[in-house]
Amino acid sequence: MIALAITIRLPDDSTLEVPEGSTVEDVAYEIGEGLGRDTVAGELDGELVAKEEPVQDESRLRIVTESDDEYLDALRHTCAHAFAQALLRHFPEAKLTIGPWTDEGFYYDIAEADLDREDLDRIEEEMADIVDADHPVERFSMKRTEAEEYYEDNPFKREILENEAAGEEEVSFYQQAEFEDLCKGPHVASTGEIGAFKLLQVSSAYWRGDEDRETLTRVYGTAFPTEDELEDFLEKRRKAKERDHRKIGQEMGIFQTEELVGPGLPLFGPEGTAIYRELESFAEEINAEIGHEYVRSPHLYRTELWQKTGHYENYIDDMFHWEQGEREFALKPMNCPAHSLIYDRETRSYRDLPIRYCEHGTVYRKEQHGELSGLLRVWGFTQDDGHVFCRPDQIEDEVTQLLETAIHILDVFDMEARVALATKNPDKSIGSDEIWEDSEATLRQVLEDSDLDWELEPEDAAFYGPKIDMKMVDALGREWDGPTIQLDYNLPERLDLTYRGEDDEFHRPIMIHRAFLGSFERFMAVVIEHFGGNFPPWLAPEQARVLPISDDHVDYAHEVADELGEFRVEVADRSETIGNKIRRGHDDNVPYMMIVGDDEAEAGTVSLRDHEERTLDDVDIADFAEMLADEVENRRAQANAVPRLEHA
Repeated sequence: MIALAITIRLPDDSTLEVPEGSTVEDVAYEIGEGLGRDTVAGELDGELVAKEEPVQDESRLRIVTESDDEYLDALRHTCAHAFAQALLRHFPEAKLTIGPWTDEGFYYDIAEADLDREDLDRIEEEMADIVDADHPVERFSMKRTEAEEYYEDNPFKREILENEAAGEEEVSFYQQAEFEDLCKGPHVASTGEIGAFKLLQVSSAYWRGDEDRETLTRVYGTAFPTEDELEDFLEKRRKAKERDHRKIGQEMGIFQTEELVGPGLPLFGPEGTAIYRELESFAEEINAEIGHEYVRSPHLYRTELWQKTGHYENYIDDMFHWEQGEREFALKPMNCPAHSLIYDRETRSYRDLPIRYCEHGTVYRKEQHGELSGLLRVWGFTQDDGHVFCRPDQIEDEVTQLLETAIHILDVFDMEARVALATKNPDKSIGSDEIWEDSEATLRQVLEDSDLDWELEPEDAAFYGPKIDMKMVDALGREWDGPTIQLDYNLPERLDLTYRGEDDEFHRPIMIHRAFLGSFERFMAVVIEHFGGNFPPWLAPEQARVLPISDDHVDYAHEVADELGEFRVEVADRSETIGNKIRRGHDDNVPYMMIVGDDEAEAGTVSLRDHEERTLDDVDIADFAEMLADEVENRRAQANAVPRLEHA
């Protein structure tokens, strides 16, 4: 019997016909013998899969080889199996659950194994033997019923079989030497490809991330093809630990969390509030420049609104909600429905559009306790939120302005951006194909006209429309969620938003969601880590500190501080040596220190010292004030008054 042919779409939009039942690897061999031999995995309809995975008709496929970034994911996945294999050699009673790769390595969650750092050292030694043995990693299939019997003593694997493998007759396993594990892959060909690895830490985790489920032991690790790559990663990790915003935030008194307040609800003292207010002021200036008008909305709403918008059915588990009398209320998880209602308060004409609203709106999202992390993941946070209501012919101009603004903002903080266009997921979208095609083409045109480097994120759009996502790249090269620009056809439809067109008929406006900083809390965390607490003067909680050499110079020090009253200036008037005062100022990340003694008091000057330990004597206070004002007003990313004054 002749096998039926199916069509596969390749990255260059060309097509290839292959026999039905072909795998990723089979397709690679159809393209070329060399590519077939080099195949490690495949990206099938946007998902990384094993090379043994069957392809379907009209699937979009990209072959992954050792030269692709995804190779590292497969290698780390194999390292997770090497860890599990070594673990069972020392702790045969342990029960394995899941062990996926991550952006930085891998983790494995295990039950019935209480591990510490010494245990990890022993397991690492065993892993080294497994890597040296260069065991082939081979895939095989098992009937689902047999797999259930195989895991009769492991309720976690049985749950995976019942949920993820429901309805499948066979499931895939991977084997290396005596070890075998239920797994979809992908993996590299053998354990010997793991050139370098390290077990990083052990912690606890909830099964399925549900705090009401079993508590498991989670081991984090990482792996690379070479030792040099591992050492580079560990060095960056060490630097990242030094810059951890939770550590710096506590040391500088920027924020705190308290059990009496609740998890994920940070408190900001004067130091943190100074940074917060500077960010708010910056956002206000940006909004004024691009014509966004401020509105205000309440924190609490009847849940009928969220039912109407569709959030209730899709988002209620992440909302704080309760019954009050005969009605149910919820704290808002987002601001867009309120902005839509403000738009809808009167009949709009096509001449009125675009209408641009913005708000520093505090929202609440019920994250799992285990996912809360400093200011990055919290229960309550304030967004620099904005929404544009416009006609279809205005989308390109509006998005262009928003994109240029987002790039400018990241420039102010000396951060680069990785830009991506997220396109329609056919299985999770609303609206006609024509609307999606037009809107994606518009966003694509904006990006092409921008001269920015950008990439495609296929099928990663929100269900209500395509979006431009920007990742902020910090001083250590790490990526953080950044500005986003999203088109929305859902809310205007659900809330029946209209405008009267030039044809005197009613039309739906397009809604553009935009966030530049995202949330002030998360952006503050990123900025703390990006600058390592060494903030530029405009953002620093304390912009300058006056250091009297002795108690005899305290009065003059306060006179200097008074002359600089428009800035955030403190006087180090405790009785201690000038050396200690300088060290304290440096440790407190104060951008500028002004040392004053007899000579300075007599001349009416200061000796200036910056955080880079550059010094300049006999500085006129008015000259320094002018230079500092310029740095603050122009929001310069680095302190530079000392060299500028020196060459003035």
